[in-house]
Amino acid sequence: MTAFASGEREIQDWLFTWEIRSVNHRYLDLSIRLPDAFRFLEPAARSRVGAFISRGRLDCILSCKKNIEGEADIRINRELVTKLLAAAREVDDLSDRPLIGFSALDVLKWPGALYEPEADRELLAAEVLDLLTDVLKQTIVGRENEGRQLAVLLRERCLKLKEHVAAVRARMPEVLRSIREKILARLVEISANPDVERLEQEMVYLAQKLDVDEELDRLDAHVDEVLRALGQKEPVGRRLDFLLQEMNREANTLGSKSADAETTRASVEMKVLIEQMREQTQNIE
Repeated sequence: MTAFASGEREIQDWLFTWEIRSVNHRYLDLSIRLPDAFRFLEPAARSRVGAFISRGRLDCILSCKKNIEGEADIRINRELVTKLLAAAREVDDLSDRPLIGFSALDVLKWPGALYEPEADRELLAAEVLDLLTDVLKQTIVGRENEGRQLAVLLRERCLKLKEHVAAVRARMPEVLRSIREKILARLVEISANPDVERLEQEMVYLAQKLDVDEELDRLDAHVDEVLRALGQKEPVGRRLDFLLQEMNREANTLGSKSADAETTRASVEMKVLIEQMREQTQNIE
């Protein structure tokens, strides 16, 4: 399911922000991007996400920056500055003539001459993961809202499937009667005295070959199970995947047994509806 959520929290003069983007995927495909100083959190973050979400492609991004409103704590890297000054004096000594000097500001501009003390990562970890939990809950709310909309669409297609099943079931006696009349008319054309007993045997054989009651019953049962699953609270995406595969198989069999255009058309319409439902269930956890 698609969703976006974000949250930020100030922790020890640092501003942390989690962003989560969720899109459709058959399984859980999780990407977590963390600042270098917090890469140690990745296993715990993956576990936290897995406790809330089991399906979808998720991008979880953590960013952090020093709060500019907080008191700055800038320190001099004494060891590096001492080495820089010593190197400058040595270069001066080696030169035939005095070199142009440099100021204290030049020294401070040297990479690494100034630094800010790193935050205590272990103390921050618990609160950073707690913030992740809050953002995951927001993500779930967004996914649930989309899920309710998808459930409406799936129910509508289930009702249309039931209409097609009922129409095919009602039409089957007419189909068999029409086939019987065609066979009888053909026999009359080729024989003055048609073998009625043989005709009845052929009709029994055709009726067995064209019998789709089992397929229609299974389609009805699968549709009912889909409707039941949509009312459950736990994840049902994989169950719906399986049910729709079975429904597609029954619709294909129905089409292969079809003996008239109306039944064939109904089979095609069923497969279109089932395929639409299969596409939507990729969005459902």
